[in-house]
Amino acid sequence: MTDLDAPPVLDIQRAALFLDLDGTLADLQLRPEAVFIPATTLDTLAALQSKGAQLAVVSGRRIDDIDRLLAPLRLPAAGIHGAERRDATGQVERVSLDAGLLSAIEEELETACRELPGLRLESKGMAFALHYRGAPEREDDARRLAEACANRHADLLRLQPGKCVFELKPRSASKGAAIEAFMAQRPFAGRQAVFVGDDLTDEAAFPVVEGLGGLSIRVGPGDTCARYRLDGVADVAHWLRGLLGPSVSEGGINKNLGGELI
Repeated sequence: MTDLDAPPVLDIQRAALFLDLDGTLADLQLRPEAVFIPATTLDTLAALQSKGAQLAVVSGRRIDDIDRLLAPLRLPAAGIHGAERRDATGQVERVSLDAGLLSAIEEELETACRELPGLRLESKGMAFALHYRGAPEREDDARRLAEACANRHADLLRLQPGKCVFELKPRSASKGAAIEAFMAQRPFAGRQAVFVGDDLTDEAAFPVVEGLGGLSIRVGPGDTCARYRLDGVADVAHWLRGLLGPSVSEGGINKNLGGELI
């Protein structure tokens, strides 16, 4: 799909809203640690939660990083593409991998990156990300390095391409499976799943959400299997504000955001 409608306004009392973070709630930055969620978006998420919306963040980041970016808000979250998941009660489940082997893989990747200036390794404990946003000429190097590592450790890790990044994540981890797990539990069970994401890892989750009778929303350009599209992070923020009601006060100015309830 290439030309898609903007998503409708939802009945937040009936929806389970799953949100990616980078490229969805926050603009991408040259370095992952520079990413931030605008204060107005944080206020909107808090207001949605207070009005009965059920929210969860489903991200490639670790849950600790998700919490830092959302602070003071604390939401159910799936981190590292679903390798770790905290439910609405605060209980955390994590994929268990051999710590010694992960340490050896990290050392292997760090050694390789030192020989490829501009390529940056981000270790997530049980997953690794090779970033080349600051050195786009290193894309082929990053791909070869990630592919070789994934092939050597095929029983443990899976290659996940993304925007200016190649990630190595646990084979069993997926955002779609994380959303399915959320939807099997209260307070998400019985609601309509809605997933908003912008990257290739989100594409794999869109059919899962649609299979649950939910709605899939792609952020940004490009081919997608999602049903709806929002053009960018600012449009996501605007759409989320619209879920609070037809008239939203922003900076003292009431804006009619319209839309149909589904």
